[in-house]
Amino acid sequence: MATCHPENILDRTKPQFGIRCYLIRYFNQIRYLICVVFTARRIAYGRTMKTTLVVLIAGICLTQIHAEQQHPALIDAAKFETLQAAFDALPETGGMVKLPPGIFEITEPVVIATPETRISGSGASTHIKNTNAEGKPALIIQSAEIEKDPKAKLWRVQLDNFRISGNEKSGDGILASGIQEIFIQGMSIDHHGGNGISLINCYEDPRVSDSILTYNKKAGLFIDAGHDIVVNANHFEENDDGVICVDSFNLCMNGNNLDDHLGNGVVIENTYGSVVSGNMIEECNGTAIILDRDCYGITLSSNVIAHDMEGGIDLRDAHGCAVSANTFTLVHRHSVRVGPGSGRITISANNFSNSFIGEGKIKRPVEHEKLISKDIGSGIVLEGAEFVTINGNTFSGISAEAVTGDSATKHILVSGNIVTDRGRTTPESDAFRLPSENGIRIEGNLVEEQK
Repeated sequence: MATCHPENILDRTKPQFGIRCYLIRYFNQIRYLICVVFTARRIAYGRTMKTTLVVLIAGICLTQIHAEQQHPALIDAAKFETLQAAFDALPETGGMVKLPPGIFEITEPVVIATPETRISGSGASTHIKNTNAEGKPALIIQSAEIEKDPKAKLWRVQLDNFRISGNEKSGDGILASGIQEIFIQGMSIDHHGGNGISLINCYEDPRVSDSILTYNKKAGLFIDAGHDIVVNANHFEENDDGVICVDSFNLCMNGNNLDDHLGNGVVIENTYGSVVSGNMIEECNGTAIILDRDCYGITLSSNVIAHDMEGGIDLRDAHGCAVSANTFTLVHRHSVRVGPGSGRITISANNFSNSFIGEGKIKRPVEHEKLISKDIGSGIVLEGAEFVTINGNTFSGISAEAVTGDSATKHILVSGNIVTDRGRTTPESDAFRLPSENGIRIEGNLVEEQK
């Protein structure tokens, strides 16, 4: 594999004068010209001098074109009238565009259509502001051939260190289609009428990290048909949903903070072989995590799930999944629900709790005019689920039962759990309310007697 050296980058932000710049820029032309001369001599053997000159001139022209096409460019966007002009200055081999500080108002999408390209800003002081009111995105990344060939791809486009804002009537902040190994880092993306970021058919190794996605009318991040996906160390706040991942493979979502969403935190559909771990998912009006539509082989682990109004984890259509080592605190309705489309689930080593802080004290009041401010704790709800292991969990300060299941629930093992301070709002409730038949076993649990 060839090594790219800095001196092989064509810097279009500076005049190309001086003997050093001249030699650097035309080194390849000289090399190819020598080859052309020898080729011309062989071709012209036995022919006229006129033929030799024609071949030689044609070769010189081709070497000039070849050299120009071979070098990625370094573009200073401050030297161009528009952002689009700066992006269009990139050669087919890509390069880097440096964005200066300032507010760049746009009414039409800005398009990036070159591979091997990096767009780098000056932090949040570089602000692309989309004023379009017709549902159009701020930034489109796609091949120039995508209209002719919907499967057309670009490789390795990187965005970092600038802000993109929109309005309620604009579209997505970033719409990327068919970009392989896309890398989005250190971005601020807010107030768009669509999704903050949409990754469509960005199949190979998409990465979104260290960014903040806030106040978008749809999802903060929408992924459709991705593979080996990394979503790491981002902040999502007050979007509709935080993250939606559909028809994909191998999502690795770790260390993110999701807060105050109008809908749900994380929605995963028709995706397998994934892990969602170490995230903080708080105060969603909907559910913290939803698995639906043929999900399988997914681990949900070590997340803190707090104050989510419609539930913690909802396994609507999921098989072969593990829910482990999560902390569920002040979660309404249910902390974990396993629905009739789900089975072969392991729920272990989780903590289900209210706002108890020791010495008989709770941090939140039992009654409050605002539902979100009340002390509450919830457990596990099984609705038509089958083949579920519930083991090694701690249930404390639960408002009703620790585990409940309907008559269609079957083949459940509940063992090795601790239940204390249960039935805070329904004192008559049992620790486990499950059918007595249907292959259900309840054994080896430590249940504190109600006081």
